[in-house]
Amino acid sequence: MPTKEIFRVVFLNQGQVYEIYARRVAHGEMLGFVEVEGLLFGERATVVVDPAEERLALEFQGVQRFFVPVHAVVRIDAVEKRGPSRITAAPKERDNLTPFPSSIVTRPTGSTDDKGPKKR
Repeated sequence: MPTKEIFRVVFLNQGQVYEIYARRVAHGEMLGFVEVEGLLFGERATVVVDPAEERLALEFQGVQRFFVPVHAVVRIDAVEKRGPSRITAAPKERDNLTPFPSSIVTRPTGSTDDKGPKKR
């Protein structure tokens, strides 16, 4: 019997880097979003509790699936086993991790308002 795939998804959210594990990752039904489903967290029955993972479990409590904007995704890996989920501070500009621009749509050059290009 084949083992189920596990995905590690790293994405930016509100100035922090989230690293979570899920059973299913797809391009999603909404254009420009990655769909993440089947979140995996540590056993609640264990005596040792990781506070960072507990915080993530509470944040995603009751969530069956969620959508991450494509430009916020840093990395998606298929892994053999689940590791600890965590939230870390977003890297500074000098680090080697740089997010895509958050705004893809720009105004045309020379426009002064939403009505079109500037007339002379």
